[in-house]
Amino acid sequence: MVDIADSIALPAAVSELEDVRPGSPIMRPVEVVAAALVALIIGVLLLGVTSRYVFSLPVIWVDEVASISFLWLAMLGSAIAIDRNEHLRLTLFVGMMPERLRGFANTFALLVVAAFLLAMVYPAIDYAIEESFVTSAALNIPNSWRVSAIATGIILMTLLALRHAVRTSTLRDLVLATALVVIIGIAFWLLTPNFKGLGYGNILIFLLGVVALCLIAGVPIAFCFGMGTLCFLAFSTSVPMIVMVGRMDEGMSSIILLSVPIFVLLGCVLDATGMGKAIVDFLASMLGHVRAGMSYVLLGSLFLVSGISGSKVSDMATVAPALFPEMKRRGYQPKELIALLATGAAMADTVPPSIVLIVLGSVAGVSIAGLFNSGFAIAMVLLLALAVLARWKARGEDLKGVRRVSLAVIGRTALIAGPALVLPFIIRGAVGGGVATATEVSTIAVLYALVIGMILYGGISPKKFYAMFVETAALSGAILMILGTALAMAWALTQTGFARDLAHFMVGLPGGWLTFMAVTIVVFMILGCVLEGLPAIVLMAPLMFPIAKNLGINDVHYSMVVVTAMNIGLMTPPIGIGFYIACKIGNVSPDEAMGAIWPYLIALLAGLVIIAVVPSISTWVL
Repeated sequence: MVDIADSIALPAAVSELEDVRPGSPIMRPVEVVAAALVALIIGVLLLGVTSRYVFSLPVIWVDEVASISFLWLAMLGSAIAIDRNEHLRLTLFVGMMPERLRGFANTFALLVVAAFLLAMVYPAIDYAIEESFVTSAALNIPNSWRVSAIATGIILMTLLALRHAVRTSTLRDLVLATALVVIIGIAFWLLTPNFKGLGYGNILIFLLGVVALCLIAGVPIAFCFGMGTLCFLAFSTSVPMIVMVGRMDEGMSSIILLSVPIFVLLGCVLDATGMGKAIVDFLASMLGHVRAGMSYVLLGSLFLVSGISGSKVSDMATVAPALFPEMKRRGYQPKELIALLATGAAMADTVPPSIVLIVLGSVAGVSIAGLFNSGFAIAMVLLLALAVLARWKARGEDLKGVRRVSLAVIGRTALIAGPALVLPFIIRGAVGGGVATATEVSTIAVLYALVIGMILYGGISPKKFYAMFVETAALSGAILMILGTALAMAWALTQTGFARDLAHFMVGLPGGWLTFMAVTIVVFMILGCVLEGLPAIVLMAPLMFPIAKNLGINDVHYSMVVVTAMNIGLMTPPIGIGFYIACKIGNVSPDEAMGAIWPYLIALLAGLVIIAVVPSISTWVL
């Protein structure tokens, strides 16, 4: 489930929900084009699936049209996300600043974004010119038709960032922030001869120091990675910036990632049609009368709903409003509800379709089918750990007045939820069984969800359709921009030889693969706290997975450990982004909920340790 997308329902520690802006009128044409691109991608992929599986007559240009549309969607969607302030950023430190300094930090963050984008305009145009000499195989058109999306998106985002900086800042903040950006740039330029001989010191200065400074200032994470990589390449190497554009293109253009916007749309359909609530009602009718039953319902709902949406935020927003009132009536403390909600969402993140697993498969070259099969089993282990703890905590639950629901009611709720309940198993079975790719299955799943949503769950208005398509574009653009800049940063790291030396160091650690697993858990829990899932995976997977392979660790097993550790970090206060999302959705103060979440995090950690030391739990389904 994305994450970073997950990333876009932005809470106090990430970005105040009130900071999310409605789209500007001047961006309406861009939103219309982006929504049309979402529809075009789905239509083209459906054409490809139908022609291949129904008529056995594959249409050879489908992948090329989808690829062109996908990159344009990524860049225009990222621009929409800038306009709406929906790019993921860490505002924990900005939130601690005095009001006056906070305004300066926000202005500085916007100008850093603009500076990075301005520096990339010419290389992006140059890259499009270079690609004009490459012709596509099926459509026989220049590749510049596709990659010109990068230059177009960068120019548009530059203008939007500058516009928002001018419109939302005081003159004093604007002048001071501009001066600071210029001074830092000049200082780096003057020190360039000194940087050339620093070796790994440049990693500390640029890929760690600059990125950390940008994170603290509230710069969106995608542009933190971008600025760090840009400074590293520009001031400590002779690598032309066109190479960075190429790496960003590679990060955003993998054909596997085509399923990301479609699963994002699937989550929107889940919210709009009430399919998730139907699942919750069915589980509540079956288990609501037993001790800890509502805890089981909450955890089970997250498990099943995550098999449709692929997004933690969507899952929590679907389940919490449906269950929290009844659970409070039964004596559950609000802080306990948040603890269950947050850790339950972390537990369910490996349930297919998981955007995190799809991205991990793309970046690390791991089988998506294997990840989907294993993810189901891993989520079951974590579900069991949380359920045992929930049962122990509910030993004093007051069940007076709670009646067992009649079989007739259970049957009726099962009938209503049945079409929705089938969807997670269709997705897992089709991808895991090798019947179809994740992209093909996501397309079929969206069509299925739209049809049953229209027929059985109240339908979707045309206005809502358009809003869902625009939101899908913005969320997908935010996700893919992170992937592009993070992959460029990972590439820069590998070019320094750091990955090779890190591998030698890790292989030489005492304790072999078990020690490496322990290091992995600590590293990804920390990264999960600070960076959220997708950037952490894209940044570290190219470094860590080759080491795991050298130590004889199965790549699917290692993937499960990485994703689970990252999700535990994501929900760990006081920094974990997901914890604040859960608090915002449940309308509970983070200070109140913080103390209650630790036992549940310990239960997840115990499950993670078992998963790490017993590889067969992850691999028996392969």
